[in-house]
Amino acid sequence: MVAQESRKPLFSFDYRRSPDQDRARPAHHPVIVVGAGPVGLTAALDLALRGVPVVVLDDTDRIGEGSRGICYAKRTLEIWDRLGVARPMLEKGVTWQVGKVFQAGDLVYQFDLLPEAGHKMPAFINLQQYYVEKLLVERCAELPEVELRWRNKVVGLERHADHSVLTIDTPDGSYPLTADWVLACDGARSSIRAFLGLGFEGEVFDERFLITDVRMTAPFPSERWFWFDPPFHSGQSALLHKQPDDIWRIDLQLSPKADIESETRLENVVPRIERMLGHRDFEVDWVSVYSFQCCRIARFVHGGVIFLGDAAHQVSPFGARGGNSGVQDADNLGWKLAAVLGGDAPRDLIESYDLERCQAADENIGHSTRSTDFIAPRTNTERHFRDAALALARRTGFGRRYVNSGRLSTATIYDTPLSTPDRDAFAGAARLGAPLPDAPCRHQPSGARWLLDALGRGFTVIHAPDGSAPPPVADARQLLLGRDLEDPQGLVSQRLDARAGSTYVVRPDQHLAARFRSYDPAWVAAAIARASGRTSESSEAHE
Repeated sequence: MVAQESRKPLFSFDYRRSPDQDRARPAHHPVIVVGAGPVGLTAALDLALRGVPVVVLDDTDRIGEGSRGICYAKRTLEIWDRLGVARPMLEKGVTWQVGKVFQAGDLVYQFDLLPEAGHKMPAFINLQQYYVEKLLVERCAELPEVELRWRNKVVGLERHADHSVLTIDTPDGSYPLTADWVLACDGARSSIRAFLGLGFEGEVFDERFLITDVRMTAPFPSERWFWFDPPFHSGQSALLHKQPDDIWRIDLQLSPKADIESETRLENVVPRIERMLGHRDFEVDWVSVYSFQCCRIARFVHGGVIFLGDAAHQVSPFGARGGNSGVQDADNLGWKLAAVLGGDAPRDLIESYDLERCQAADENIGHSTRSTDFIAPRTNTERHFRDAALALARRTGFGRRYVNSGRLSTATIYDTPLSTPDRDAFAGAARLGAPLPDAPCRHQPSGARWLLDALGRGFTVIHAPDGSAPPPVADARQLLLGRDLEDPQGLVSQRLDARAGSTYVVRPDQHLAARFRSYDPAWVAAAIARASGRTSESSEAHE
């Protein structure tokens, strides 16, 4: 992405000299996070709340150079809610769940991303990235386990068998640090990736899009509007999103040969927006042009160096899959790394991060590539298919499945050895390997009013008693459905397809690891061992 105009930074932070810079020998930390964007800050928060001290290094001292990412999905909000930061995001953000697709000037169809009630988090919020980062920084400041170091730029990295050595450049000169684990959250131009000589594999697109944030008061609803071939931008596509502070995000497709310098001049931008809105009562807040690629590095884990977010994978912006996927990277890694550092899981458990998040990256890349091909067809055949799909979508729900204006971000359903295969049939919304669906409840011991809030930070076992309660499970929170976990609306039972005796094992990242139609202590213990990456005779015996 190339920004030609940007607002001044909204938030800045002071550089402070660390005691580590005055040590005779390099200071050692269990985890160093490189990059204080949404992904790095989320990873730091998750680890800190699990008792792991974290040092976060960022080469800048500010937040706010353009709104950048704005769309955050339900699953991402559930993760941030667990970390104690979702509420202020919801209060500031614009909540939405309806999208509309237009062709020329006509509405083709609309969709609802969350048509059913009984969910704590909305389908999506729109919130400028600088607000997201500010709220994450403020939450980190509340935790003594997180140390944020601004204007600390990593300029060197040496990997060893059991640790890494980083060279850090600051306004006071350079200094070394060592770490058991380095989390590379330093974005698309990752210096850590460059130090390791890692390249991306995937497809580079020539298409370019003009992205403009305008400030105005408008009567448009809080919805996602996408146009194919609109009258105000003939032959191309356009997207409109509402943000807080009377800011509206507008994306306009450009020719692959468009001149960036010319396209971002205000004398050219303003007439485009005026044609779209039909008036000049707006102020341009930020302008940029982006091109993109759909790609990833081959592996996300390289010894003690782990890649997350844009440092590991990149996708097109259609569907809001980039930032959301990066936050879900952090969610997947946090509990595993804490378990390894705490001696509760073997080091090999980290390999499952690579397995599961590579699966997620491949899904996102596939969706993003197909979205781009549909939005910006490169051949006559692709364009004819798109036009036929849009025509069919006007009349049938079947046709709408072929329209792709950006498949919006959803959580990956992991298909990995960490899950115990179902031995019985289950209906309901819950899926093995997926995040547990939320539902209203009453958990008497904690006062929680939502199922995800009632889960523990470690493993959780949910059981629907069919007689006497089973014995407690070591190292896991136990929730007895209908007893300490009341289900006043019946939605917990419905979404889990819970019957008397049904038992569910939920991972620390709230993904469903196992479920059984009866309670067997050996099965439960084996499922937890399997999800923790521990070999177990029980886990083999109960395959």
